[in-house]
Amino acid sequence: MQHSPQIKVAATYMRGGTSKGVFFNLKDLPIAAQVAGPHRDALLMRVIGSPDAYAKQIDGMGGATSSTSKTVIVGPATVADHDVDYLFGQVSINKAFVDWSGNCGNLSCAVGAFAINAGLVDASRIPLNGVALVRIWQANIKKTILAHIPISNGVVQETGDFLLDGVTFPAAEIKLEFINPSAGDADMFPTGNLVDQLDVPNVGCFSATMINAGIATIFINAHDLGYSGTELQPDINTDPQALAKLESIRAHGGVKMGLFSHIDDAQQRQHTPKVAFVAAAQDYTSSSGSAVAAVDVDLLVRAMSMGQLHHAMMGTAAVAIGTAAAITGTLVNQAAGGGARSSVTFGHPSGTLTVGAEAVEQDGRWSATKAIMSRSARVLMEGWVRVPGA
Repeated sequence: MQHSPQIKVAATYMRGGTSKGVFFNLKDLPIAAQVAGPHRDALLMRVIGSPDAYAKQIDGMGGATSSTSKTVIVGPATVADHDVDYLFGQVSINKAFVDWSGNCGNLSCAVGAFAINAGLVDASRIPLNGVALVRIWQANIKKTILAHIPISNGVVQETGDFLLDGVTFPAAEIKLEFINPSAGDADMFPTGNLVDQLDVPNVGCFSATMINAGIATIFINAHDLGYSGTELQPDINTDPQALAKLESIRAHGGVKMGLFSHIDDAQQRQHTPKVAFVAAAQDYTSSSGSAVAAVDVDLLVRAMSMGQLHHAMMGTAAVAIGTAAAITGTLVNQAAGGGARSSVTFGHPSGTLTVGAEAVEQDGRWSATKAIMSRSARVLMEGWVRVPGA
């Protein structure tokens, strides 16, 4: 029996924030994969190593976590006053699908550097020394992201002394601005309420803030779930009952938010919505063993991603946290102590993160105008990925 040889595709493996993923220039993909559809999805799944019944992604570039089972496609801008289009694909680990329903805020900070290195940003916009502003069109959610990329001697500067909790080594700081991150023309609060009662059969009825800013997110008080808000990954991820409870909340919340029509649809949409639980500031020990003091944070947040407690915090969820914190009356705002605020520092399993956000109310509807945070990114490997030919 004859087998087709492997093909190779130019790719770059990058860390962005607390995530890693395989980045592609659109033009480098095989012709059939340059457009959305089954050929593209099949290629990306094979690159990452999915679907994997063992849930390890041994035969691919993925790391078998929500933070590492990621792909990015960057191409020339199709929207005026932007430099590039950016498309994010969250690859399921043990199921055969790629979720295109949302963005990855962490990998967003690597897009600008990748775009410059790939020659996709006009040279006139790149200083010899200083900061290059890369205007990114996030094609999944149709939003603008502005990435401030440090430049040294005409090239992207990746090294620096900026420390990001959840990332071991320092790197250059990249500032990100998420412009108008709320969901299109829809209400940022899909139910029209800052707080709803979410009834989850066989689990309970919970007060919940359901917001679509950065990424669709369901916020619940940690205490209502029986948690303190100081939990680390082993506390949740080794408890099958806890995972099932949180997934049921996610599925029912997704229906109430109008993201899908039936709770079973949640299985084919693992990336959105997110579920997060919040608590008032308190002392705790992070996953690295370092102490986080209550006086250094406004509140605590733990977030679920693809069925597991995230080891740090998703960038898009940070946008949702910052936006919800800025609006008096949400559960996030209440956990942070209430009152108007334009920025919030929250504790997560790996440490702390500060995010700024602006929100406005007009005619009874809320919208977010901007969210700002700092991350870091660097190239880990570049060259080609190889996958078996068709």
